[in-house]
Amino acid sequence: RSLDGSSALSYIHHMYNSIQQQQQQPQHSDNNRFSFVQTIMKFQAAVLYVLSAASSTAAFAVHNGNQQQQHNNNVRRSSSLHMATNPTESVFLTPETAKACVECAQGTPLYAYSLDKLDSFSDACLAFPNAYGLRVRYAMKACPNAAILQFFSSKGIHIDASSGYEVKRAMAAGIPAEHISLSTQELPEDFADLIDQGVLLNACSVSQLERFAKHYEQKPGMKVGIRVNPGVGSGGFSKSTTSFSKTNVGGPSSSFGIWHELVEGPVKDIVEKYGLNVERIHTHIGSGSDPEIWQQVAKKSLSFCKVFPTVHTLNLGGGYKVGRVAGEKTTDLQEIGQPVADAFKAFAAEEGRELQMEIEPGTYLVAMAGAMVSTVQDKVVTTGEGGHVFLKLDAGMTDVLRPSLYGAVHPMTVLPGSGSVEDIGSETEDVVVVGHCCESGDLMTPKPGEPEDLAERSLRKASVGDLLVMDGSGAYCSSMSTKNYNSFPEAPEVLVDREGKPHLIRQRQPLEQVFQNEVQLTDSTIFASAATQEAA
Repeated sequence: RSLDGSSALSYIHHMYNSIQQQQQQPQHSDNNRFSFVQTIMKFQAAVLYVLSAASSTAAFAVHNGNQQQQHNNNVRRSSSLHMATNPTESVFLTPETAKACVECAQGTPLYAYSLDKLDSFSDACLAFPNAYGLRVRYAMKACPNAAILQFFSSKGIHIDASSGYEVKRAMAAGIPAEHISLSTQELPEDFADLIDQGVLLNACSVSQLERFAKHYEQKPGMKVGIRVNPGVGSGGFSKSTTSFSKTNVGGPSSSFGIWHELVEGPVKDIVEKYGLNVERIHTHIGSGSDPEIWQQVAKKSLSFCKVFPTVHTLNLGGGYKVGRVAGEKTTDLQEIGQPVADAFKAFAAEEGRELQMEIEPGTYLVAMAGAMVSTVQDKVVTTGEGGHVFLKLDAGMTDVLRPSLYGAVHPMTVLPGSGSVEDIGSETEDVVVVGHCCESGDLMTPKPGEPEDLAERSLRKASVGDLLVMDGSGAYCSSMSTKNYNSFPEAPEVLVDREGKPHLIRQRQPLEQVFQNEVQLTDSTIFASAATQEAA
């Protein structure tokens, strides 16, 4: 909400009074202390924001309870841009800023991220309805660049890591170990070293839990989390809650987490045998999950908390839908969150425990805050029945794999290579967009949900040398691609600040780095055939 100066100062005064009131209350419980710290952080953030705004403008923009409404407005604006048949700018890049990004990265392809968008999506997640405290964890696998991690950390967002390597990468970026939670398919050999530094572990299988318990057998009371497979899942590319899907990580066809029927059996037995302190329950059902199913699983997850009286935190995972193109819906966090917050209150009334809520958004935080910028490097035409006009990019599955993997559809905008808005044409053309790999599956415009079939897209008529911006590429693109296939180097990344200026946050990979770990053989005789060796 936009406020004038006096209203903004009144807001700060209200926060200050709230701090004073909370100081007078007992701070015995973790939830009370957490709430008090949250209030202080909000007060500090408000003061810093107002001071910053005052230095540049007379208008004060202070976030409050209408954060989600403002975020929804931003999403609608983004949607209107990429729903247009022939937009003059992408979700956050104009011809001029796109060209500036290219110059900053010294060519294409590149990934660009909007600081404004990252900030907006962060605020929406931090405003998620909760009853007794909220911890937002960023699923760093979505986009693990250090600058992105550091920005989210500055907002008070912690980290969800999916491997021991991600844990170390986050720590190398300056993220405190105690702010990192590890839920992994492969428990690292050095898991104890990470835990001893403060990293939190969610055991994702019975064997993981047993390995943890045996290692700390001489330390009864060790704290651990349990990831539970609740019996159903939901992913954006499947309507089934039990069958296999590439985006579904719950149900009988998924290996993620401990099967829910084992919680009161083997899991409880191990906990009691080794004297473990189960402090967290964790569930996650898929990427792009159905909001109604997510709500149902969130409420069901509370039943797992009843099994262990030591549990003080329920982590509900992430997977919130993000609408990238027309017809795709973005999950309203306020709408899905309030009934779950009410369920937490009902649990507290029944069990006498006020649980802290955790959520782990990845896509929601970064998807529409990122874009892949490429150059149209060739244009090919086939004729006759089934003929097409193909735009060949200098990027492809080496940079954005989602279309080839899932049949995912991304918004696309053709911008003039000159970077001048005056050079934007009005003529459109139906084209198939493909990547630069020697691979028939390197397709950027598949039929929705069908990676094995292509589709035409109506775009501004492009010439070789024009730029093509692929929005919605902030999540699972730079981090999840066929890097170095055909020996193409890893693309650079830039962060576009609030003034529209790009900053390089990852350099383009040198070709030598692609093969630097190859080892030169010193014994050339092994290449000789058996016949040659016998003759010798």
